[in-house]
Amino acid sequence: MLWLKKLLGKDDKFFELLEAGAEESKSSVELFVNTLKKIAAGSAAGVSLDEFIQARRKEKRIRHTMVEELSKTFVTPLEREDIEALSFALYRIPKQVEKIVERLSIYPGRIPHAAFERQAELMLQAADAVVFMVKQLRGGTNIERIREANDRLQFAEGEADKVMLSHLKELYQGSCDAKELVVLQELYELVEQGVDRCRNAGNIVVQIVLKHS
Repeated sequence: MLWLKKLLGKDDKFFELLEAGAEESKSSVELFVNTLKKIAAGSAAGVSLDEFIQARRKEKRIRHTMVEELSKTFVTPLEREDIEALSFALYRIPKQVEKIVERLSIYPGRIPHAAFERQAELMLQAADAVVFMVKQLRGGTNIERIREANDRLQFAEGEADKVMLSHLKELYQGSCDAKELVVLQELYELVEQGVDRCRNAGNIVVQIVLKHS
């Protein structure tokens, strides 16, 4: 009967893959936070892309496995378009983090780590909320727990917007040259978009829960 169980999607493979994707997304954000701490402590001469590339590749493998499992399973525990959408949203988080670090690695000046620390902290809060929300899907989609976690996620996203606006104000009113202004503006926006990626994943979880509540 194992073949029938797999065909009908009665095992936990989809929840396991979604949870693994959420955890990998959070790990990439934690890696970014730790990299900023090393830069601040002077223990990192530069920014290395290798670990971030590996994190994104792990997420990509999880996503590919998800696509394969969807193609082999007749009945899924959640609507397959929701599974696909959430899987893709989770993949975009480490991809965005890699993009941020890629830009930092070629930044010609001294990396203003202090300016990114609050944004990175908020991104980590958002990623942590996403992990919690994704794990709730396995247990029957408790709407109250999802709402509480989503509130934390929305708060982090709102605060990230405020922090970016504050950074931009300092740039516009400061004495940096035009080239530096453009480069730093892009970097601040890229980090804020990382929080947006987490928010998008959380929104999909909310939509799934509302469908099944």
